[in-house]
Amino acid sequence: MSKGVSDPGQGSGRSLTVKLKKTAGRSVASQRWLTRQLNDPYVAAAQKQGWRSRAAFKLIELDDRFHVIKKGMRVLDLGAAPGGWTQVALRRGARSVVGIDLLAIEPIPGAHLIKGDATDPACQAQILELLGGPPDLVLSDMAPNTSGHASTDHIRIVALAEMALELAFAMLPPGGSFLAKLFQGGADKHLLTPMKQRFETVRHAKPPASRKESSELYVVATGLRASANPAGEAPHPASD
Repeated sequence: MSKGVSDPGQGSGRSLTVKLKKTAGRSVASQRWLTRQLNDPYVAAAQKQGWRSRAAFKLIELDDRFHVIKKGMRVLDLGAAPGGWTQVALRRGARSVVGIDLLAIEPIPGAHLIKGDATDPACQAQILELLGGPPDLVLSDMAPNTSGHASTDHIRIVALAEMALELAFAMLPPGGSFLAKLFQGGADKHLLTPMKQRFETVRHAKPPASRKESSELYVVATGLRASANPAGEAPHPASD
């Protein structure tokens, strides 16, 4: 069980399944999503404990296992909306946290939140300024909007994961850490190879809060080796 977090599956008695009545105008997919949300113990626990989303438990469980969030560190949270991972980083002792997303994020006390594109050099400079230096840990729980077309969605997933990794390589100092969401299905090997070359330790896991039917997988890379790219320099955008 996660430290300081009540078991989302605990209850005073047998859990009851909430069923939705059929509603005109609501798609089958929408009905399934709402039913799943209503019956998800992590959703209920997140609401009760004040987390922005159930995804907070994924980071809590990963950190309980791998201890990547250390007191006093600077943390960059990529694709931070709605802010659950940013909340976890703060509550676990990070001294400075910047969350960035293309979507607006409601204010979180103690965090710096940016609505923007992390690949934009101006945003990268702002990140470093707000953090007070290079991040010690880069987090990414990013996932693309799905199109329903498997090959297209896979390309989008790989592109986001590559972007997060390139930012981590460019912004982390030696010894820094990277924790990010990948998806099983070929892309994980493509991305794990450079990670194993650049980080001292690379491990991956599927936390209990990750839904069983999801193909998501999390990678935890620690101990970035020194490289030719000075830490804290904003990465240059790739040329066409």
